[in-house]
Amino acid sequence: MDERLRRAELSIQKKYRKTIWNKFVGGLRDYAMLSDGDRVAVCISGGKDSMLLAKCMQLLQRFSPTRFALVYLVMDPGYSPENRARIEENAALLGLPVTVVENRLFEAAASAEKSPCYLCARMRRGCLYKHAQALGCNKIALGHHFDDVVETVLMSMLYGAEMKTMMPKLHSTNFPGMELIRPLYLVREADIISWARYNELTFLRCACRLTEGTASGTLDSKRQEMKELIRALERTNPSAAQNIFHSFHNVNLGTLVGYRGDGTLHPFLEEYDRPGSPYWLTAKDGLEREEKL
Repeated sequence: MDERLRRAELSIQKKYRKTIWNKFVGGLRDYAMLSDGDRVAVCISGGKDSMLLAKCMQLLQRFSPTRFALVYLVMDPGYSPENRARIEENAALLGLPVTVVENRLFEAAASAEKSPCYLCARMRRGCLYKHAQALGCNKIALGHHFDDVVETVLMSMLYGAEMKTMMPKLHSTNFPGMELIRPLYLVREADIISWARYNELTFLRCACRLTEGTASGTLDSKRQEMKELIRALERTNPSAAQNIFHSFHNVNLGTLVGYRGDGTLHPFLEEYDRPGSPYWLTAKDGLEREEKL
């Protein structure tokens, strides 16, 4: 085995065992993402997150009692020759036998008058489902991590006027029998960056031709804004991101003014007068509130 490949694998299981490996395995377990007989398409964009995900899934396949198959799927939506080569070189270095599918999505997205990144992301997702299904897969695995989840929650509140999370797994409505999973759901981005640096690995940041030559390298300025906001919050409260993450696992229904379900908005008044609803103040609640006052 090549020394750099061996170092990259050992670092996941030893140096980064607590921060990456255990959280990766824990996320799969806590959200029941993997089952015997699954055939998973690990979707690789060429960035640090998807490359680490692919390596973790490969290691898990070697040691897990759960028997599943993997396909390492790279979709080339129109990368430059240099970026395409970088992806293939990194995949070879990490021992990942990738399947490359070409699709000229960058050209289609470039014609959009508004939100080309949003359009491209939607088209790429659909293409990944289509090709994964054609390869006999029942799941696709994406490299979204803990920070992506928290940023999505903040963006939905501040810019979408709703409380919306990035789910750890989802059924596909357009591709029956297909499921999306996010095995890095509990892994912090800082630890992924640290792993890449420790192994002297250089991955793509943004390979989109629409953003080449821009100052930020990405059109997703709102997500960058959320990253900066979280960093600012953590300077005064180191647990800020963790608390945001745990808050949508621990929703207090008795304090929600409304929620949306089945495409319908339900105000709290629908249940307000029903005995036993969360909106009745018990004697215990009253005492607790008096003590706080």
